[in-house]
Amino acid sequence: MKEVFSNIKNKYGIWIFISVGLMAILGVAIYLIISQHNEMNDFKTQIAIEEERRALEAEYANLAFEYDQFEGSKMYINNDTLIKQLENEKLKVQRLLEELRTTKASNAQRINELKKELSTLRSVMKGYLIQIDSLNSLNQKLEKENKIVNTKYQEAAKTASLLQKDKEELTHQVSLASKLDAVAISVKTLNKREKETSKIDRIENIQINFLIAKNITAKPGERYVYIRIVKPDNDVLVKNIDNVFNYEDSEINYSMKKLIAYDSEETAVDMYWKVEEFLTPGTYKVEIFADGDLIGKKSFSLSK
Repeated sequence: MKEVFSNIKNKYGIWIFISVGLMAILGVAIYLIISQHNEMNDFKTQIAIEEERRALEAEYANLAFEYDQFEGSKMYINNDTLIKQLENEKLKVQRLLEELRTTKASNAQRINELKKELSTLRSVMKGYLIQIDSLNSLNQKLEKENKIVNTKYQEAAKTASLLQKDKEELTHQVSLASKLDAVAISVKTLNKREKETSKIDRIENIQINFLIAKNITAKPGERYVYIRIVKPDNDVLVKNIDNVFNYEDSEINYSMKKLIAYDSEETAVDMYWKVEEFLTPGTYKVEIFADGDLIGKKSFSLSK
């Protein structure tokens, strides 16, 4: 009877252990889900705050622009105290604008404070506008100029708002559209008689031919085309270790370069590498660069 009771007790203990383990696993899973949910919410919040910061920056810029318009109206205001107040307020707006531009999205509290400050600044601006209108109510010339200024301000504010929203997207699209593209890339290994050969010990030259595709959005003119011939061990074939060019904020070696005249039309380019080093079997890569961009690449293999 004791043995039966002991078996039941042991089984009961095992089930308790399994239940506790399952609850622990469930707890961890719930914790991970909640953590991921919180991280996603934090990410969305950061994006929303950044969008709000950019919109706020545009409003501050518009307000600074509005103060700039008073520069041309000083001679009609004829009030040194008011002019001094306007200058001080303009400097304050510019200082807060610079602070906003350097404020990170993570500093939501400061962004909210600057948003509230903007409301106060606009109220102050409104008060100045009332004073100026009152001071210039008898000056018909200034009234006409104010209408012109207001019209220009409305147009500039509208343009600034649109540019603020589309600037990054348009810049990216223009950059992609104007990028050159190397197509129809071919690589030939030639012997000393300029005949194609597949025997690695007989290769005298590597001939690389390609076309730079037509692109009417690309700026025409002379530019250098760089080629990197990368060996199977990822080392680059070079004649001089000092042969470098800038790519993605770094200086990297190139195998050869050529100055070409590009007129936005399809342009053929031929380049030759004189083999003066020992070549090993394997897969080689040809990378073509222009205007700081990688515009084409192709692989070829060499065997014994």
